[in-house]
Amino acid sequence: MLARDPLLLLSATRLAALIRARAVTSAEVVETHIRHIERVNPTLNAMVADRFDAARAEARAADARIERGEAAGAPPFLGVPCSIKESFAVAGMPNSAGLVARAGVRATEDAVTVARLRAAGFIPLGVTNVSELCMWMETNNRLYGRTNNPYDPARTAGGSSGGEAAVVGAGGAPIGLGSDIGGSIRMPAFFNGVFGHKPTGGLVPTSGQFPLPGERGLRFMTTGPIARRAEDLMPVLRVLAGPDARDPSCAPLPLGDPAEVDLAGLTVLSVEHDGVRPVSADLVAAQRKAVEALAAKGANVREARFDLLARALDIWTAMLGAAGGSGGASFRRMLGDGRPLSLPRELARWSIRRSPHTLPALGLTLLEDVGSRLPWRIARAVELGEALRAELVSRIGERGVMLYPTYPRPAPRHYAPLLPPFQWTYTAVLNVMEMPATQVPLGLNAEGLPLGVQVASIHGNDHVTIAVAQHLERSFGGWVPPSLSWCRR
Repeated sequence: MLARDPLLLLSATRLAALIRARAVTSAEVVETHIRHIERVNPTLNAMVADRFDAARAEARAADARIERGEAAGAPPFLGVPCSIKESFAVAGMPNSAGLVARAGVRATEDAVTVARLRAAGFIPLGVTNVSELCMWMETNNRLYGRTNNPYDPARTAGGSSGGEAAVVGAGGAPIGLGSDIGGSIRMPAFFNGVFGHKPTGGLVPTSGQFPLPGERGLRFMTTGPIARRAEDLMPVLRVLAGPDARDPSCAPLPLGDPAEVDLAGLTVLSVEHDGVRPVSADLVAAQRKAVEALAAKGANVREARFDLLARALDIWTAMLGAAGGSGGASFRRMLGDGRPLSLPRELARWSIRRSPHTLPALGLTLLEDVGSRLPWRIARAVELGEALRAELVSRIGERGVMLYPTYPRPAPRHYAPLLPPFQWTYTAVLNVMEMPATQVPLGLNAEGLPLGVQVASIHGNDHVTIAVAQHLERSFGGWVPPSLSWCRR
């Protein structure tokens, strides 16, 4: 199906060049993606509200600019479609973060990053599904329902940017906008076979999203691109990056050029597991092949182990909690839309299918309660987190990266991540380290499910992780479009 529509296979960068050269119109590009979303979305349930008519009008306006001979002065992505995670404010669109109590909330203005995408010429097609309050690794809520994986609808699309990654992975948009406080860009990108970049903490502002952590936690929550082609990651990151007056955590940070990164002599630490949660054989094999591809370019590769990664769950929960949680409000209060939620009452309601909340969300309130009663343990875990950060920075170095699994196995079946529930710590720990990390697809396994690996580096080295991602894309092919054999339209 995707092969019949070549425009669905191209990067945003390539589409923008074709539009500027008048080889194709923005109207054609936008309409092709709209038609494709209409075909796949009934099964995926990835885009939960569209703005297709407005997008068509904006595409016609983009084409008019090109016709008037304004291509030279046009923004870099003029006329290229994109999709946006529903937790970002998009003027006139729902902004509930999957919370039933916010079902009627619509944004009155764009989030700063949405505004920057528009200023760069992107045309949002709609907003995509999230996990409830963006705090679980499966995209499911009582407002919009569950999102399915384009490689196998019986499997999870991940979370909380699962709708976003499913749309991009299915070919419905060349790039999407996601957010990540515990892996919410990288895990869905991995499960859906595409690229996802979690930027350095404080590089991209968070203004205009719901929910948000407290001020000290804003550097742990990052906004970044999900893309079907690696060449889009740095150009889109440049569009998104830069200070915003409403986000005190965001500061100017120069971005390097991936093209200037010499892989020869690059330090590559390959960490195959965290010492607690075993990684599947197919992912270990894929990571080793990635290591070999980098070694062939002259990188200095060695296997490594960080003992403190075994404490990733304690470190993430403690450092995030110490940083202020969700805007100073407890997760329990946020679930209650400003009022403390009675967990026993909601669990009883959930047991008879009367609760407006999902089981993982209720479980997270319990985890929050337990943590708040052990302040000594939180203080110790924060100390361990600071020690881990220092060790990672020291051993990776200025010219180095770490290869690390994105999740212990390829996309699991729906609900399987509940048992055991804490395997998302492979991504989460890097958030509180404030390190840039790029999820890279590495082909498909024997079941036809995407393989992949995270490439992480020290603060400010976003261009280095993206350069490695680009090389691995050339070596392994990057995004492998799903067959979509389940689609009957």
